[in-house]
Amino acid sequence: MKILALNWQDLTNPFAGGAEVQLEELLVRFIDKGHEATLFCSSYNGARSEETINGIKIIRRGGRRNFNWIAPLYLRKIVREGGFDVLIEGINKIPFFTPCYLKIPTLVMIPHLFSTTVFHEVNFALASYVYLAEKPLTWIYRGRRFNAASESTRDDIIARGVPAENVSVVHCGIDHSLYSFDPKVRKFENPTILYLGRIKKYKSIDHLILAFQKVLEKIPNAELHIVGKGDYLEPLKQFAGKSKIRDRVHFPGFVTAEQKVDYFRRSHVAVYPSMKEGWGLTNIEANACGTAAVAANVPGLRNSIDNNNSGYLYEYGNIDELAAKLIRLLTDIEERSRLEKGGLVWASKFDWDTAAAEFFKELETVVARGK
Repeated sequence: MKILALNWQDLTNPFAGGAEVQLEELLVRFIDKGHEATLFCSSYNGARSEETINGIKIIRRGGRRNFNWIAPLYLRKIVREGGFDVLIEGINKIPFFTPCYLKIPTLVMIPHLFSTTVFHEVNFALASYVYLAEKPLTWIYRGRRFNAASESTRDDIIARGVPAENVSVVHCGIDHSLYSFDPKVRKFENPTILYLGRIKKYKSIDHLILAFQKVLEKIPNAELHIVGKGDYLEPLKQFAGKSKIRDRVHFPGFVTAEQKVDYFRRSHVAVYPSMKEGWGLTNIEANACGTAAVAANVPGLRNSIDNNNSGYLYEYGNIDELAAKLIRLLTDIEERSRLEKGGLVWASKFDWDTAAAEFFKELETVVARGK
């Protein structure tokens, strides 16, 4: 099969996140099975216009601000000359509305829809643009099959009017050869809380800092590591500084994959306080490394936590509840050990080979339907 994927970014892009990880992990496995894969995405400073990475032919045009506008100009030619059997259209911001100008069987891949969440991330004008762009999704993509990263996103898509029989769910996997438990690795000397991921406003990491202040009242030697980069990093550093706990909050920035695993293994608990996600890949990664996870009980994240078995869910924005759960995990060794063992079992259920096999069945269905 010749597969064309359309996504805002590829995995080398500095703004890449979980959606890019998911797409490229799938494409690599399709290539390993003898299929061909091309990814069309936006470019960035220093990027090549075309190159092949891990067998995926990557074509980059435009940038983050204009890619959805220039994409149709190139896609018509790419589809006409490429002889592709199917298109995977990744909608992780603004839809590309490909049914309006392409005739090719299409599987619409959605990590999550922004809806009103976008107003918490960017200015009102830009948020309105993204919000309104999502509105005609159901009508323009009528008859197409959708694939969601979680049950939450599936329910969101169905609630917008897409027939339930046209929406499937394929969970993300993880690389178990990388994210694994090593009993020889000890936890940090001080009780340590970890946030690891992109630093975005809607991730609500400031809630974690507020909860951490309460944790320090009970556990004065506790540490908080906020690992990653993003456009909200500097405001978050300023926020931590104003809270007078700056010396207990650490911002190491971007880390390598090996360093990421080390943080997961050595931290006592990982936290994901976001207001909405498509899934919660870092929760599974933390569990696979032997660390319990705590996450807001919101769409996406609630599906990546086996509540009271791999970690805890808490009411989004409830700082007291978050602090209480963190204090318990940092002080109750027996409970933490129970959740760590449960997390290892939970994480073992997710792998990329299974995800790729399930996703490819969806592609075959789309090709057989012819749209």
